[in-house]
This record gives sequence, structure tokens and C-alpha cells, in this order.
Amino acid sequence: MTAPTSERRDYSLVGAEREAAVARGLSDANWYRSPVDRATMKRLVQRRDQPALFHTLLWLALLVAFGVLGHLTWGTWWAVPVFFVYGTLYGSLSDARWHECGHGTAFATPWLNSVVYYLASFMDIREAVSWKWSHTRHHSDTIIVGLDPEIAYPRPTPFWKIGLECFAVLSVWKEWRKLAVNVIGRFTAEELEYLPVTEHRKAVWTARAYVAVYALVVAAVWATGSIEPAMYAVLPTFYGRWLLVLYGTTQHAGLAEDVLDHRLNTRTVYMNRLNRFCYLNMNYHVEHHMFPNVPYHALPALHEVVKADMPPAYPSIAAAYREIIPALRRQQHEPGYFLERTLPAVSA
Repeated sequence: MTAPTSERRDYSLVGAEREAAVARGLSDANWYRSPVDRATMKRLVQRRDQPALFHTLLWLALLVAFGVLGHLTWGTWWAVPVFFVYGTLYGSLSDARWHECGHGTAFATPWLNSVVYYLASFMDIREAVSWKWSHTRHHSDTIIVGLDPEIAYPRPTPFWKIGLECFAVLSVWKEWRKLAVNVIGRFTAEELEYLPVTEHRKAVWTARAYVAVYALVVAAVWATGSIEPAMYAVLPTFYGRWLLVLYGTTQHAGLAEDVLDHRLNTRTVYMNRLNRFCYLNMNYHVEHHMFPNVPYHALPALHEVVKADMPPAYPSIAAAYREIIPALRRQQHEPGYFLERTLPAVSA
């Protein structure tokens, strides 16, 4: 489907699109929610430590195991596949852990959420404080142009940019530019749109902590005369980013902008058990956006409750990409085009 205009839009948070969105009542608006009875929702939102402890310890154990293997194979060709796995565990699987712990729903124990969130934020090269508030805005104004700071696929998004993002080039460069401002106690104009004044000091010191760790990594490389130390921290964000992009593209790419129904701008994609471990069930993405207080381990159960009120879930990652790629290609020359999801008759 093609939107009323095919002109390119301003996706910044400080341009005319922001004012237009506010004027249209799209700012922090009331979103559609599928009906779920109170008792069922009360059960679904229960937080538990056990699932996240198991998944987190397994993830960390795999990181350590492949890190040790990387050291043992360093200087041989065996190191290539070993660091490929290590980098994926570090640079991609950290994203879902960052996400869930940022919501505070992965663990029932708050400090566990905080520890894993800060660790995963550093691994993703995302300053933890500002990104927590950025993601809060993403949920309140999902894919609302001028308000959502996390629109990953503005129209049009050239495929070369997607290719670079598989190695985190653009996002990390943008984050490092932001950190360079934050470490001296200043903020970008866009940060000031969503970061409360009360969080400014914390964001500054978090940025400084990141820079201190980067300095330690550089010092380790210098002292050892080898790039190996950087292969365990910082560089894996780049060489291990590919799976994050593969999963993340399925969330919103090619779908509607400026709508107040997550069923129209978000996808749910069925994935196998391995992918769901890697992604922490974020493939149930419509359900997550509609009910962000439901922990990741309860999302499959939530899906069963609401699926009659949803567009059909995509049967696989490949099926989602069979729709996404042609849509992104068409948007190269027709920015107003988007994929229109068909809503069930009962709620249309």
C-alpha cells in the first residue's frame, strides 16, 4: 500500500515531523490492546528469577567456553569459527538480554535485571541510561515519525546501510559520537527530547565508565602487542552483530508508520527453540509491544491467548524476509509504500 505522500520524511526528533505528530494526537497516545481477562493477565505478568537465571548462566557459560577456546586456538585457522561463535554470543545475543532486563521483567529480583542490563548495554555499545529512556519512548510512540528514536528502517533505507549495520558500523559510530558529547557533560538535541534532567548526571558517569573500559582494552592491546584482548571486548560488537540485524529487521521493517495499533507496525514470527533462546522470545513482538509488562518467558502463552485477535504470525524467518526484502526494495523509489497487515474481522 502507498501512503498519501511519497515524499521523504524527516525522522529526527527535533524537526517538523515531531510537531506534526504531536498536533495529530500521536504523542503518548492510547494504543489498541487485544482483550485479555484480568485473571489471565495477572498470571502472565508474574516475574520469576528461574527462567532468566538459567538462560543468562547458559549464555555466560557459552561465552566463557568459546572465549577460552579462542585463546587456545589463537594464531590458527581454528580461531576463525571459534571467534565467530564468540562474537555472535557477545554482539548479538546481548541485545535480547539488554532489552528484557531494560524492561525490568526478565528477573523478579531488580538488581539482577540491573547487572545484566548494564553488562549487555556495554556489549552492545549502548550507553545504558540514555538507551533505557530511548526505549521507553520507542514503546510509547512506536514507529511514530518524529517521536520514536529507534526507527531502524526509515524510508528509504538503502541496502548498503543494512549491510554496514550487520557490522554495527553506523549505529556504533552514532553512539560513539553521542558518548563523546556525554563524557564532557553535554547532550545531543535528540537526547534532550527523551532523557529526563534527573538522569543527566547518571548518563554522564556511565559514558565516562564506558570510555574508561575502552581505554583499558586499548592499553591491553598495546601492552601485549596483539589484537587478541580486543577480540573479547569491543570488537565482538562489530564482528558478531549479524544475528542481531537478522532478528531485528523482522520487528518493524516495511510496515506502517504513524498508526496506533501494534498489529499494523510490528510482526510476530514463529522461530525454533534455538532462535527463541538466542532472541529470548522477542519473535513474539506484537505481543511484547502490546503488553510490555509480560516477561519474555510468558510471551508464548500470551500469544496463544491473543492470536485470534492478531494478523497471522509469519511461519518462519524466511517467510518474513520474503515479504520484507521486496518491500524495502520498493521503498527505495517509492518511500510512501508500506505493507498493510490484514486485521481479523472480529476486531477490524
